[in-house]
Amino acid sequence: MNRKVYIVSKKNKKRKLFLFLFTPILIVLLATAVYATNLYLKAENIANSSYEALENDVANASSKVENMSILFIGVDDSETRNFNDSTRSDALMLATFNKDTNSVQLLSIPRDSYVYIPEKGYSTKINHAYAYGGAQGSIDTIEHLLDIDVDYYMRMNFHAFIDVVDALGGVKVDVPYAISEMDSSDKKGAIQLEEGLQTLNGEEALAFARTRKQDNDMERGKRQQELIQAIVQKATSVESLTKYVDVIEAIGSNMKTNLTFSQMKSLVAYAIKNTDLSITTSQLQGKDSKINGTYYFTLDEEELEKTKVLLQNHLNGIETNESASEDNGFEVVEMQ
Repeated sequence: MNRKVYIVSKKNKKRKLFLFLFTPILIVLLATAVYATNLYLKAENIANSSYEALENDVANASSKVENMSILFIGVDDSETRNFNDSTRSDALMLATFNKDTNSVQLLSIPRDSYVYIPEKGYSTKINHAYAYGGAQGSIDTIEHLLDIDVDYYMRMNFHAFIDVVDALGGVKVDVPYAISEMDSSDKKGAIQLEEGLQTLNGEEALAFARTRKQDNDMERGKRQQELIQAIVQKATSVESLTKYVDVIEAIGSNMKTNLTFSQMKSLVAYAIKNTDLSITTSQLQGKDSKINGTYYFTLDEEELEKTKVLLQNHLNGIETNESASEDNGFEVVEMQ
């Protein structure tokens, strides 16, 4: 299994990846001394307007942090797709939280994974689940696949991603090879990137995250995780303090979630308080294949079962120690 365990040595970096997942509230907390009232009210208004409960939600107004799971859905919509819920998801990440061990498991799920879709009663690409049933369709599919409950979701589209990166003045990443990719309006070849370390704007960062022409879904997932870390690094830098209003406005109507503003604040406060928070990133394993002439990413059943047990144990308070992680293919990385 190709997993990385991030054990961070410096207090101000231990929480970065976790905090990015709640960017609207993170921005408020970091900039309180400068824009306290205005930013707080703006973030609260955006969070409230972004709230969207699901039919299967169990009423829970508590903001107390408990063991939980959150599904992050990146949606592939554009003007050509009419910005509607019939579009497909382009990125799926599942985060499980264990409050007793101060740990997070972040699992990337390849978009072309061949899985059973409960909404339709047959197997196809996992990114179709959102097209068939929106956020609830994706949640139902993930729950069936991993045999765990998904408590919450956060859905963001490409426009939020582009605008956030642009509001931050771009992000620095190491492009592995020359890339020719479509832009957010699906114009082919509109984005041209050279190999090497460079600062990308929103459209370029999106192309970097989407491309897989020269490799596969596994490498694509790694690039998306690399981008998350680059965005977090930029968002938490002092130079970005004056840009937080633009970032909050960028998120705006481009995000939907069934987390309340109070719950998001509690999660961020928990992360700030617990300086020994550790984050493990991983991806579902499998191989490229074709079924009836169509490309799919076929999951490795043995590795899938290991992942299911890992996530179930994590949510139930049974934490994998560092030695056991290495035995199961984890790579421990010390972030400087």
